[in-house]
Amino acid sequence: MDLGISGRKALLVGASRGLGKACAFALAREGVAVTLVARTRDVLEQTCGEIRSTTGVTVTPVVGDITTPEGRQAALAGCPEPDILLNNADGPVPGDFRDWSRQDWLGALDSMMLGPIEMIRLTVDGMMARKFGRIINIVSRSVKIPQIELGLSNGARAGLVGFVGGLARQTVEHNVTINNLLPGIFDSDAQRRHINGMLEEGGKSFDEIWKARAAGNPARRYGRPAELGAYCAFICSEQAGFVTGQNLLVDGGSYPGTF
Repeated sequence: MDLGISGRKALLVGASRGLGKACAFALAREGVAVTLVARTRDVLEQTCGEIRSTTGVTVTPVVGDITTPEGRQAALAGCPEPDILLNNADGPVPGDFRDWSRQDWLGALDSMMLGPIEMIRLTVDGMMARKFGRIINIVSRSVKIPQIELGLSNGARAGLVGFVGGLARQTVEHNVTINNLLPGIFDSDAQRRHINGMLEEGGKSFDEIWKARAAGNPARRYGRPAELGAYCAFICSEQAGFVTGQNLLVDGGSYPGTF
C-alpha cells in the first residue's frame, strides 16, 4: 500500500532509540523527511546516520529537551512546518508513590504531558492551515491498565490522553488527526529499565521477570519495535484521515477488555 506521505516532513521527539526510532525508520522508508529530537547527542547522531544511509531521505538531528522553551524552539527551527508530529518520552523508573516528591510529579508532567501539549500547540494551527496533519503520542497501555509501580506515568500520560480526546474532535475537519499509541511489553531499552527498577534483593532475577512477562502475554512474546513503527506509519498515512482521538493498543492482546 502506498501510504501517500512521500515528501512529507515529520518532527519526531524522543526518536533516537526504542519505539521512537522505529517510528522514524518506518516513516523514512515511506519517503518522509525526518527531524529527530533527543537529548543525547552521540546516540541521536548515530541513529540519524543509520536512517540516512538506509533510506536516503533527509534526516535532521536536533539536540534538545522539549520540556524547556529552548528545546521546543530548537525542535521547530529544525522542522518549522511539520506535517507529522510524534511525541515520545521515557517514563520514570518504577517506584512507590510514598517516595515521590512534588518535584518528581512536576518532572513527570513536564515530560509526559505538558511538553507534548506544548509541541501540539506550536504545530497544530499550521497543520490545519495547510490541510494536512498527523499527530501521534506514544503513551502506554498503563492509561488503560494502571500499574501501581508506574504511578507517575499513569497520572501524567492519562492527562495527555484526556487533553487529546477533546482537541482531536476540533482538528479533524481540517484533515489533522491526533491519536495515541498504547504499547504493551516491547523488546526495548525502556522495558529493560522498567524491569531493572522492579528488582528487589532476594527476589526474582532480571531473566526470570523478563521471561515471565513474555509468557504472561497472549502472544507469548515481546513486541518488536518495528511492528509499532509500521502501525505509526499507517496512522500517519493519507488513508487514516478518518481515525482521530483514538487510544490504539499495541500489546499482543494483553488488555482483557472489549472496549
